[in-house]
Amino acid sequence: MRQYDLLTNCIEIGLTKGIEAFDKYTLWALNHVAVSNIAQFGGRYREQPIYVGRHIPPHFEKVPHLIDQFLSVVHENWEIMDHPTVLPAYALWRMNWIHPFVEGNGRTARAACYYLICMRYGGLLPGNKIVPERIRENRQPYYDALADADRHWADGHFNVSVLADYLQGLLIAQLSDT
Repeated sequence: MRQYDLLTNCIEIGLTKGIEAFDKYTLWALNHVAVSNIAQFGGRYREQPIYVGRHIPPHFEKVPHLIDQFLSVVHENWEIMDHPTVLPAYALWRMNWIHPFVEGNGRTARAACYYLICMRYGGLLPGNKIVPERIRENRQPYYDALADADRHWADGHFNVSVLADYLQGLLIAQLSDT
């Protein structure tokens, strides 16, 4: 609930200020509230190696630069990317791939994704259950879509289309469930 309250506030600020309001400070704050009372270093980039199943995230020294690149991709493509779930899918995948925080990376990535969905649609969206909750309820399609994006990336290509389609289905379900 703390993260959702902050997320709605961040979205409202973003709607006023524009996509530039989506920055590392927003990500730090979303992570901090997501792991409050769970992890000691919430809202700070990790400073040690971390392993996530079979995925080995980039070295921790690369995290600040990779997050800056990630944010640049979002900002630079905001006006030209017309598909409503491609940049949110990119955010969801890239944040999970970088794994910038010690704890709460998935929660923070899902919050960032939803932030971008709401920004794309121009407001907070109706629905009894929002996209991040729907992802959490049934994680296997989410994991499969992330793995698909990882495979493309490992082959030297950027392709989050499976994840974007997955998010679009969840968004339709959210908007249908009001």
